[in-house]
Amino acid sequence: MKSKPANKIQDLQFFGEFGGVNPSISDSSTYTFLSANSMSETFEGNMKGCYLYSRNSSPSNLYLEEACAAMEGTEAANVFSSGMGAITSCILQLCKSGDHIISSRTVYGGTYAFLKNFTPQLGIETDFVDITSLDDIKKLIKPSTKIIYCEISSNPLLEIADIKSISKIAKKNNLKLVVDNTFTPLSVSPAKDGADIVIHSLTKFINGTSDTIAGVVCSDKDFIHSLRDVNDGAFMLMGATMDSLRAASVLKNMRTLHIRIKKHSENAMYLAKSFEKDGIKAVYPGLESHPSHKVFSKMMNQEYGYGGMVTIDVGTLEIANKLMEKMQYKNLGYLAVSLGFYKTLFCAPGSSTSSEISEEEQEKMGLGEGLIRFSVGLDQDISRTYNGIKECLKELNLI
Repeated sequence: MKSKPANKIQDLQFFGEFGGVNPSISDSSTYTFLSANSMSETFEGNMKGCYLYSRNSSPSNLYLEEACAAMEGTEAANVFSSGMGAITSCILQLCKSGDHIISSRTVYGGTYAFLKNFTPQLGIETDFVDITSLDDIKKLIKPSTKIIYCEISSNPLLEIADIKSISKIAKKNNLKLVVDNTFTPLSVSPAKDGADIVIHSLTKFINGTSDTIAGVVCSDKDFIHSLRDVNDGAFMLMGATMDSLRAASVLKNMRTLHIRIKKHSENAMYLAKSFEKDGIKAVYPGLESHPSHKVFSKMMNQEYGYGGMVTIDVGTLEIANKLMEKMQYKNLGYLAVSLGFYKTLFCAPGSSTSSEISEEEQEKMGLGEGLIRFSVGLDQDISRTYNGIKECLKELNLI
């Protein structure tokens, strides 16, 4: 059945304490009990609907969690104070010393650094792989493997993970498939194609206003409950708790996500086609020239497009920096990291968001120093924007 994730979000009905159209914000760190027995039962996880302490849960966070689970079609969700909080807690909940992870070679720089530099200190080993090569994934599986980790559209190279095919490999070998869907919310629904766990940095497209740091893990009830366990839950014990005020803010912004994603995708497609037409090397899953265009097209929820992320390669970091400075000067976007803002954001990831990856490894994966990553904004007249970018390209003799 065709996935309708936006409908699932809109069908949720939350009222405020006094009938407000927005749910009331729970501005408390701790909660009272009518009896001492209720408190002890809640500590043991046996009292549904009772709140203990906001590091564990709060009504405001639960509203957002319900919306995120509805969007991804999972049983439950848990929100975090950051996307990295969600990623690291999820991985540490699944893995212990001696375990092995298979990860896409192109993932967010923070994720890469965590798997490459931090988890080995805990005895957890990671092999990085070209996620588009199913044979290479199979070859890396060993008895200690616990996770296959990937991003739907990888950061920053926009390599596409074939979730349905990778899921079959994971299930055959009793592995958990953990998918970061930050670049493509609504456009792709990984859980329906077999992903066990779906992660988002809520900071990005889902919130959409670049004023909040937040993350979420969406999965089945058992895994979410394990994250919250007072004895060995990674979320509960590491304290990556989202603030209730921020949860309420993200929930409000989620209501317009379907409108924004359509516009982000529409504008990104226009820029990608325009770059390609003018001879600029562009990468975008919506272009037929993208090696995984057909894979993405089969996975996607058609009405939301191919996402808002585009890359171009202008050869050198010096040229990339000059181009980005010109574009910012002409108010065509902002030279900034992150993504999902109403304004176009651009950066050279090799020296910024992926700088944790060594130059040698960047070269192996095809991440050139002249690569520019665009998070395409909500410009009403995207043709005007491109005309401005084209002027900048001409000034640098790139076209």
